[in-house]
Amino acid sequence: MIFYFSGTGNTRWAAEKMAEATAERLFFIPNELPTSCHYELEVGERIGFCFPVHGWQPPHIVREFLKKITFSTPSSDIREHYCYVLITCGDSAGETIEMCNSDLAPKNISIDFAISLIMPESYVCLPFMYTDKPQREEEKIAQASKDLDTAINIVCSRKRTTFLVKKGPLPWTFSHVIGAYFNAKMITDKKFRVDPDMCISCGKCVKVCPTGDIRLAEGVPEWKHNDSCTNCLACYHHCPRHAINYGRITRKRGQYYFGHRTTTSGE
Repeated sequence: MIFYFSGTGNTRWAAEKMAEATAERLFFIPNELPTSCHYELEVGERIGFCFPVHGWQPPHIVREFLKKITFSTPSSDIREHYCYVLITCGDSAGETIEMCNSDLAPKNISIDFAISLIMPESYVCLPFMYTDKPQREEEKIAQASKDLDTAINIVCSRKRTTFLVKKGPLPWTFSHVIGAYFNAKMITDKKFRVDPDMCISCGKCVKVCPTGDIRLAEGVPEWKHNDSCTNCLACYHHCPRHAINYGRITRKRGQYYFGHRTTTSGE
């Protein structure tokens, strides 16, 4: 079984490709979190986790799920079930895998394989963060496709102790200091704003929000402020009129979601 979280579609693309290749069940974490999060494994079934990196850490919704999840297994030892993690990021992952491993350790689960796919950048809420230019975006997706094929081959053959993760410089500092501050203080939906003159009340933002944090009020999106937001920016990137912004900083920033150059249907 494969558990995944995705906002702008990078991880969903990878998770769906992995599920197709392994013929294993696919579960969307936001849909699973309100349930008991207990799962019955079949004989020899793999356990896969796919998610984007947020601030050099797993997204808070993923960490919450990892801490809640439990399994029943026909085997006497859950460690006999192959476990892998696939993460997507715009550049480096820091110690995301180590943090994931720490969350899984109380379940007696250890990661056998991990890989990071470098995907087009989608976080644009800081002064130095921009979407990639079209050529760079294409280059990243092309390389990620090759890396995903490698990951699929490794998972299908159940190779262990293989880690293909770009941690970047000072990974502990980025994950446990900068990332800790980012995820504790900067993940909020309170800065989202809507230009009512630009909004066409299409409701796409409501549809693509992975946590259901948006509703339409008299045709205009509003955020529920229920602490479910992950700042994935799916609402911002999918808005066909660029009517949604995160404060002032994103007003002249680009938009991206996986497949946006080949489809207008969104996610």
